[in-house]
Amino acid sequence: MRILGIDPGFATIGFGLITAERGRVHMVTYGAITTPAGLPLSRRLYQISCDMEELIGKLKPDVISIEELFFNTNITTGIAVAHGRGVILCAAEKCGVPLYEYTPSQVKLAVVGYGKAEKRQVMDMTRRLLGLASVPRPDDAADALALALCHARSRTSRLPQTSDVKETV
Repeated sequence: MRILGIDPGFATIGFGLITAERGRVHMVTYGAITTPAGLPLSRRLYQISCDMEELIGKLKPDVISIEELFFNTNITTGIAVAHGRGVILCAAEKCGVPLYEYTPSQVKLAVVGYGKAEKRQVMDMTRRLLGLASVPRPDDAADALALALCHARSRTSRLPQTSDVKETV
């Protein structure tokens, strides 16, 4: 399975593609989509949409794993990131790729084994699990690879999925 992890944003959108087969994961590629700071938000969002559709078409993922938004202290930045995330969701839907959303705590739990792990711990475990010599840069790309790993580990869980649970009468 080809899993494309996406760390949403509006200035920098991290992406990371992995393959996951029989409990083994391999990094295929990673990077970032960027938009120039001087452009109006609407133009940046349009550029994100075009770039995401091109990226999805080029990488041909089976699924996309994206981070759910977590608002910390800067609500203004959070709103702009939410706009970017919405455009990414729309691009995935337009391309017909199934989308899975994970909270930061779910990513930390899947990658590190602890839902309150520090960012550096997640980055180091991502590096180790993928057998990389160093942590991918920029940080957004490393986060995207962690999101892809989260989905790879979540889909192999032995816990029943909602479609697997049968009602008994």
